[in-house]
Amino acid sequence: MPRRAGVWADFGAGGGAFTLALRELAGAAAEIYAVDADGRSLDSLKKAMERRFPGSAPWLVRADFTQPIELPVLDGIVAANSLHFVPFGRQVEVLRLWRDYLAPAGRLILVEYDADDGNRWVPYPISFARLSGLAGQAGLSAPERLAERPTRIMGRMYSAQLTPHPLAPSPQRVEEGE
Repeated sequence: MPRRAGVWADFGAGGGAFTLALRELAGAAAEIYAVDADGRSLDSLKKAMERRFPGSAPWLVRADFTQPIELPVLDGIVAANSLHFVPFGRQVEVLRLWRDYLAPAGRLILVEYDADDGNRWVPYPISFARLSGLAGQAGLSAPERLAERPTRIMGRMYSAQLTPHPLAPSPQRVEEGE
């Protein structure tokens, strides 16, 4: 669960279900960046935010979250049902990129299907067991399972929290030491 306020990003924000939940949990003072490659989804998110939280608009960033994006240092990232669209061979690379956006005490919250075999809707799922291995390779802490729920497809989903590993290099730490 996010700490109140702070600077957050929702990678793969889509129509905004998790962006709206993040705004509700983090509070009106939170600065939220909604990142998605689909401009129409971001337009829908903006309208939903205006209806539900008048005067509280996220920064809308039309971009591919697997590529470097100009963002401030983040207190947290939410990535719900987005990492499973990244091919298996690139997931560690993307997790490293996300880690580098985080402040040293930042958090990455993932929501994913707990499966290893994909289908056309969820091509590259990340089971919790597999996430544990990916996290270490990406310079992240061992994932902490926050919750899980059964689903009609692929058995169940989980949410997990990861933090930057204190010994992993990051651009923020390099800049501070110069």
